[in-house]
Amino acid sequence: MTILNKIPCTIVTGFLGAGKTTLVRHAVEHNDGRRLAIIVNEFGDVGFDGSLLAECGIPGCDADAVVELPNGCICCTVADDFVPALNKLLDRPEPPEHILIETSGLALPKPLVQAFNWPAIRSRVTVDGVVAVVDGPAVASGAFADDPDALAAQRAADASVDHENPLEEVFEDQLLCADLVVMNKSDLLDEGERARVRAEVEAHLPRAVKLVETAHGALDPRVLLGLNAAAESDLAARPSHHETEEDHDHDDFESVAVPMKAAGSPEDLAARVAKAAEVAGVLRIKGFCAVADKPMRLVVQGVGRRVAHHYDRPWRPAEHRDGTLVVIGLTGFDKDAVAAALKG
Repeated sequence: MTILNKIPCTIVTGFLGAGKTTLVRHAVEHNDGRRLAIIVNEFGDVGFDGSLLAECGIPGCDADAVVELPNGCICCTVADDFVPALNKLLDRPEPPEHILIETSGLALPKPLVQAFNWPAIRSRVTVDGVVAVVDGPAVASGAFADDPDALAAQRAADASVDHENPLEEVFEDQLLCADLVVMNKSDLLDEGERARVRAEVEAHLPRAVKLVETAHGALDPRVLLGLNAAAESDLAARPSHHETEEDHDHDDFESVAVPMKAAGSPEDLAARVAKAAEVAGVLRIKGFCAVADKPMRLVVQGVGRRVAHHYDRPWRPAEHRDGTLVVIGLTGFDKDAVAAALKG
């Protein structure tokens, strides 16, 4: 089968909170009628991004089109999770015309690209492109530079930690594999900051790669899809700190799910999330919560010390309304302090 007969797949990678799900949702909403499917991977064991997509109300973006792979990074579960999920989509009576694969924020893209050479799928699919989504304000603030306090906490919990910055390592691996870099949240940066972020990103790129700026993930699907990279045939041009699925793990990071009772107001909950984000080593907080006397489900997202929230849909009549917030951080972060801050 030639590349023209293979179903194209776009791998959307990027660090925690960069805006991958927002980018994917925009692409689905403006895809001009193509039959798309989405595979979403979560680091934690509570589904969040997949639920946001499957329940967004956009035609073609529903539970049948979204496959969720929680509780681990897709780059480590290729054989057990990813290949079976992909084959299940391909075996449908009407298979998708394009597949979007959103990795977890801690996943390394190269082992996933290599999986497209597996005999079970190599004649059926191709990697149309690897798209790295970059959180512009996070890069501008030095989030991927050394954080002595966070690293000290991690080393105190695990004496085997021997590298300088696990965040930068993941961030760099995602860029090294990219065919397109999307600098998201550029509306939050001034001209000088945008120039500095561009320079830092380009310093990590091993070859000429297009970099585009976006706000709220609003990128024309004609730019995102149809790159025709056939990345699985171009592995040598994509260096990595971890060349194989077996060559890495995610012991630098861990997550915890914190059950949450109904909040008095979105603002009160956001303040508690912001306080929890100040605990050393915390990288990302996200989840769904209830608000007292409100019929709508509240979506809460914290990236660093930036917290956003919005109502996404009404609670269903028989739906359990106690919420859950997933907290992802460097190994050894103080889970008790985080839970205490979230529960007020």
